Amino acid sequence: MSKTERLKIFVVGGGASGMLAALSARYNGADVTILERNPRVGKKILATGNGRCNYTNVTASVECYHGKNPDFIYGALSIFDISKTMGFFEKLGIAPRVEEAGKVFPMSDQASSVLDVLLYELNRTGLNIICDAFVKQIRKTKKKFTLELEDGRVLEGDRVILACGGKAMPSSGSDGNGYDLAKRLGHRIVDIFPALVQLKLEGKFFKQIEGVKFVGTAEVLSGGKTLAKDRGDILFANYGVSGPPILQISRKAGELIKKKKDAVLKISVIDNMSQKELNRFLEKRFKNMPEKSLDFSLVGFINKRLISVLLKQARLKDIKRPVRELSAADRQRIANILTDWRFKITGTKSWPSAQVTAGGVDTDQVDPFTMESTLVKGLYFCGEILDIDGACGGFNLQWAWSSGHVAGENAALLDLSR
Repeated sequence: MSKTERLKIFVVGGGASGMLAALSARYNGADVTILERNPRVGKKILATGNGRCNYTNVTASVECYHGKNPDFIYGALSIFDISKTMGFFEKLGIAPRVEEAGKVFPMSDQASSVLDVLLYELNRTGLNIICDAFVKQIRKTKKKFTLELEDGRVLEGDRVILACGGKAMPSSGSDGNGYDLAKRLGHRIVDIFPALVQLKLEGKFFKQIEGVKFVGTAEVLSGGKTLAKDRGDILFANYGVSGPPILQISRKAGELIKKKKDAVLKISVIDNMSQKELNRFLEKRFKNMPEKSLDFSLVGFINKRLISVLLKQARLKDIKRPVRELSAADRQRIANILTDWRFKITGTKSWPSAQVTAGGVDTDQVDPFTMESTLVKGLYFCGEILDIDGACGGFNLQWAWSSGHVAGENAALLDLSR
């Protein structure tokens, strides 16, 4: 290839990482085409941040990421960091607002704003977008790549960037096809499972408390040890439990279940007092109104829909008896259940409910500073297809932007020795 010729690059997948990869390659002079299986690009972006698009987080670091080798993120995040990400989007028109826990949202509070400015930039730079284009097969032929589409079209290019996403939220077009493409090109796939997802719990009483929400602490335990912990709004559902802290700790639960290990959820309904402090508080509360029934005595202290279930779980059968009849041991059992309510985790909700995919293309076979495959020259990866997933709060989109930028920039480099 002569220096005057443009590299022809195909980006498979028009999500967050794919759009950044395409733009980065285009900025560096390549002839770029996005192949998107959906009727439009960027569909998943519209669902992020509850429709507000939490597009990065100023606290992003390796501790916020998971995978076989979380340190892999250092390469891309050091090249296209949070500051560069925010600067890139500000240039496109997104005015940032930093909120609690470092989450960054557009000041418009609309995820559609982020997609709108990206679409404008894609069109402005003149790159090609082909929608309804499902890539069935990719082959490396000498120095070229041949891509076969489901509708029979055959395309040829110099470089390919796989930005197909994972398997989470299949309505957005992510059905795991990218893993098949990667496997056929010789890549290992680290076992995948849903992450940032609700937990299914053992118990027959969840329909009674479905919709109950409270601020508390949730922990995943195995072998008596706490492996993940978070605090915030916890929401009971008919299958088990949801809410931001549940999503945050769900990866560890999914990992344990996949390995067939013991997985227990501990919920602290009251997490601002120790058991000893809570016991004293209850003693004083019960002495104030000794004739109140046990169940009614807790009204005003915890959500009343939880009371009967909690008391029965604490093995207190007669919940209508006056509190003056409670023994110290009875009171201790109430304090125990309010601070340490345990459930067997039976599973997670499935892919349609998951926000991200844990597992993916093994990062041992990808260069962290270029996102190029170490097995197939000219093949690049970015975003969720890789065995990297972040915590809830903008970290997954930051990974998409960073890895996409690096993949696109390096794919566009003209190497005459190839």
